[in-house]
Amino acid sequence: MAKRGKKYVEARKKIDRSRDYSPLEAIRLVKDTSYANFDETVELHIRTNLDPRKADQQLRGVVVLPHGTGKPVRVLVFATGEAARLAEEAGADFVGADDLVKRIQQGWTDFDVAIATPDMMPIVGRLGRILGPRGLMPSPKTGTVVPAEDLPRVIREARQGRVEYRLDKSANLHVPIGKVSFSDEALLENMATMIEAIQANRPSGAKGQMFRRIALASTMGPGVRVSVPEALQLRTS
Repeated sequence: MAKRGKKYVEARKKIDRSRDYSPLEAIRLVKDTSYANFDETVELHIRTNLDPRKADQQLRGVVVLPHGTGKPVRVLVFATGEAARLAEEAGADFVGADDLVKRIQQGWTDFDVAIATPDMMPIVGRLGRILGPRGLMPSPKTGTVVPAEDLPRVIREARQGRVEYRLDKSANLHVPIGKVSFSDEALLENMATMIEAIQANRPSGAKGQMFRRIALASTMGPGVRVSVPEALQLRTS
């Protein structure tokens, strides 16, 4: 195990590792144990009972958090003609086609979300090995391959706090739900929105209780275990 710094060790002493906290208690504890000199991200970690090797137990989707993530989002759109005009008017940071493909092939990936119109996918497909591992590849499954008329809405959602979640090889989900500077209520509502969306997207092959463990943590801080039953009772309205 990697050696932890003094600040981390001191922060961990504030957490009772033998208990599961209520969602609100956990949020407050995560904020209390945040010690970095920057506005840390609050992360939600979920251990599931799914088997990511099985096709009917894949879990992937997109959620628009009501209070956003607190992170500035740079949006890139692959589009031409009228679609490019709509993307520019909607405030996309980068709009183009072959020129952007070439730039990315040369190593540039200075953006957070990539969106494409369907007619662009033949050229965007060349970037799979670059964008795929970074989670930046446009895909119909995540709502980032859309017709021109939907571009303004998708760009707006991306800026408002559009978060993609995807099961990893260890059957875990790791998603941001805001910043330490957010109010307790904003973090709680973002957390409730995320958990509701994941539950609503339950795979057909899931069996029993899908969530095994839930934890919250700041970017640098220690994890705080959350009561699964209480987390599942959270409601956005």
